[in-house]
Amino acid sequence: MEICIPDLFDLEKIIDSGQCFRAVSLGKETYRFIIGEQVLYIRKLSDEIYDVSCEQDIWEQVWRPYFDLGRSYRAISSAIPADDTFLRLAAQTGAGIRILRQDPWEMLVTFIISQRKSIPAIRSVVEMISQRYGTKIETQSETLYRFPTALQLKDASAEDFIACKAGYRAAYICDAVQQVVSGSLNLNAIASLPDEALIAALEKVRGVGVKVANCVALFAYGRTACAPVDTWIQKIIQREYRGRNPFERYGADAGIMQQYFFYYAQNHKVETA
Repeated sequence: MEICIPDLFDLEKIIDSGQCFRAVSLGKETYRFIIGEQVLYIRKLSDEIYDVSCEQDIWEQVWRPYFDLGRSYRAISSAIPADDTFLRLAAQTGAGIRILRQDPWEMLVTFIISQRKSIPAIRSVVEMISQRYGTKIETQSETLYRFPTALQLKDASAEDFIACKAGYRAAYICDAVQQVVSGSLNLNAIASLPDEALIAALEKVRGVGVKVANCVALFAYGRTACAPVDTWIQKIIQREYRGRNPFERYGADAGIMQQYFFYYAQNHKVETA
């Protein structure tokens, strides 16, 4: 099926933006994304036309929200004030990045894993856990695995996660599993909380600090006012904004601006020391 996406949309930049770790480029302008049991193969045909491997109803129900296609990123980028010269440059560099609406459980575990790990290393751990514990998905061209549910992980030990290269984060994953399985953390129920309360609920998981909680809020719950700050972004804030948080002026779009910062830092080798 062919679809038209007239707004800023760059699949290569999206998969390199540090928010999703299972999406891959298959070459020849073709990309694969997975959410739950849904697998999408999407191929760019021209500037605004794409071929997608799903039917119209699945595109509208699953993938249109996933890619945040109800929001104009062109309008958001165009509204950046002229005096914020660094952000204008970063937004130009990252044009086409979109905030993906991903599964809360997968994002919680993924960003626990992400601490002090490179993007390739995160991808590797997430794939090992999926292959060992997730449900098999057969497509026309390959065998894949869903990211496992908390119930599928309830009998896995810290040693099992260490075997998947999770390192010291294994204990944190175990705590997340226990809290979700027991019901002490209900990832669906907390979706109705305001931003600060949502982040506080996520921080009750061992090993989840303000940065990880903000990542989950942004990439799973669509809280685009949340702007996670890591060492890459903190370095830019110190260098370009004299240590003052630049995201506060952008309100509900702060998390989108954060992604432009992150992508720029990653692709221009901004020093973190």
